[in-house]
Amino acid sequence: MTVSPEFPRPYRLGNEPKAMDLVATPAECAALARRFGIPGIASFKASLTLAAETGGTVRARGRIRAKVTQECIVTLDPVDQRVDAAVDLRILPDGVPPTDDDPDSPDEIESAGGFIDLGEAMAEQLALALDPYPRHPEAALPPELAASGLDAEAPAAQRAAEPLPGDSRPNPFAALARLKRE
Repeated sequence: MTVSPEFPRPYRLGNEPKAMDLVATPAECAALARRFGIPGIASFKASLTLAAETGGTVRARGRIRAKVTQECIVTLDPVDQRVDAAVDLRILPDGVPPTDDDPDSPDEIESAGGFIDLGEAMAEQLALALDPYPRHPEAALPPELAASGLDAEAPAAQRAAEPLPGDSRPNPFAALARLKRE
């Protein structure tokens, strides 16, 4: 069973530089929201410049912009957010597998038959750019968590080192947190 992409934009790779805008329709935005498990995507646009590099590689640079609605991690209320993220990809020629594992270098994407689905590549970039912990500006921790001293704004290492209420077991991260403070 093949799954068709929600935002298909096939593109034939070439040697000529090209600037393009990819704009999702309302139906494509709704399909992407379902895929990402979020309440909605009001708009999604990718502005790209493609330029050939040595060895048949094509570099895609630009920005993605979207208006999304996610659920608050505290209250589950809708949180409207704007996504504005840079995109920098290397599209590899047929048969050339990705080899660069450096997290600071552009992501490498394989092409097939001289084509790449730029829409799918941009959808993946949007998924990576979404806020993993959306929080409504007026959201407050429930009283039982607030009283425990577990503050979502506290550094993660500090929260991990604090025992949960009613937990008599020593926290294995407490020793690491003490070392970090010293």
